[in-house]
Amino acid sequence: MPENKTNVSAPPAKRAPDDFVRWFRQAAPYIHAFRGKTFVIAFGGELFQDAGFVGLVHDFNLLMSLGVRLVLVHGVRPQVEARLKAKGVATRFVAGRRVTDALALECVKEAVGAARVDVEAQLSMGLPNSPMAGADIRVASGNFVIAKPMGVLEGVDLQHTGEVRRVDTTGIARRLDQGEIVLLSPLGYSPTGEVFNLTVEDVATAAASGLKAHKLIFLMETMGVADEEGALLKELTAASAQQVLVSARALPEDVALYLPCAIRAARAGVARAHLLSRHVDGALLSELFTHGGVGTMVTREPVESLRQAAIDDVGGILALIEPLESEGILVRRSRELLEMEIGRFRVLEHDNLTIGCAALYPFEQDGAAELACLAVHPDYRSGGRGERLLAAMEAHARAQGIHRLFVLTTRAAHWFVERGFEEADVGALPQAKQSLYNWQRRSKVFVKGL
Repeated sequence: MPENKTNVSAPPAKRAPDDFVRWFRQAAPYIHAFRGKTFVIAFGGELFQDAGFVGLVHDFNLLMSLGVRLVLVHGVRPQVEARLKAKGVATRFVAGRRVTDALALECVKEAVGAARVDVEAQLSMGLPNSPMAGADIRVASGNFVIAKPMGVLEGVDLQHTGEVRRVDTTGIARRLDQGEIVLLSPLGYSPTGEVFNLTVEDVATAAASGLKAHKLIFLMETMGVADEEGALLKELTAASAQQVLVSARALPEDVALYLPCAIRAARAGVARAHLLSRHVDGALLSELFTHGGVGTMVTREPVESLRQAAIDDVGGILALIEPLESEGILVRRSRELLEMEIGRFRVLEHDNLTIGCAALYPFEQDGAAELACLAVHPDYRSGGRGERLLAAMEAHARAQGIHRLFVLTTRAAHWFVERGFEEADVGALPQAKQSLYNWQRRSKVFVKGL
């Protein structure tokens, strides 16, 4: 299912009806793909203090109404800090981990309890004429996270600070099957009855990995992962994300915190991990339901692939080429013809969305082949996809003993010339192709030796 990252944004509040309809139709494949999938969404305690939290709750409700299974993981660090400060207690951290003594643990318990009530209250709204109208959301929380003590770190006993031992995924799945939202807090419980203070990122990563969630989403302070020039990196594989971590450049604190978790989750079987800003209204929906998204997506393997077309690709190919056929750029092909000739096609996919295609028609007696129906989705034409398709079809032709490639085009003459094709007349075509030449269309002929 497409979850790609080109520059398409969510519709603003006011938009022409035809633009809204176009956007809504574009979102339809995501809606189909996400139904029944599990999303783990993690956010820090700062979000409770943000006016945008209500809007985010509305977005949770929308996802639930679309059949998404939601696991929410919240933090409470600022709330704990406030409680400790009110008690006149200094906060101690070792390697980014809070030293949780008995007093600090009581503050954590208080903060978690208050946070749970706040989330449940917001999710219980059902006011008429609001995004929550008609909502009937049930929230499940409890001892789903089993923890163990972290012990001594850098010579300091972290006391009640722990780490996740395992997550009761069976129990969580049971609640999700009943249509409930599962709310996880940064607390874990041991078989001996102890309570441990955990981090939101560890709980979220362990839950997403254990559930084999479709998505793990971190809402954070920055927009995502940026390159050295500050441009947002919209897609990273786990390997390339690791290179970002080991590079010498300084990373924002939240990126350094969440990116390793995204990598770990992707390698553990989570289909997609996303890092996006909590400060952008509607960022969650924009990331999920548009081609471009607004954050950084981490996957285990590259999301783009080139492969032999199959019968299930007919619809995607038609959606790609029909606009070009309407403009007279490509010759019209019926669905029936495309189904018959699907074995001649290669498709370029970006996260299961067909973004490019090309076909090869051999004329074996002449040692030649026609390159046809080379098309790339408009949103992807700046990334060298056309060249990739061309190179793949040239290699496919050579493997069949073909030494000459030709193409007929009305609008892309310069593109082919720039890639080694030379203009020729109709007489340069194989005899069988000459007899089929459309003199009314008057396509130009270009030939390239392989």
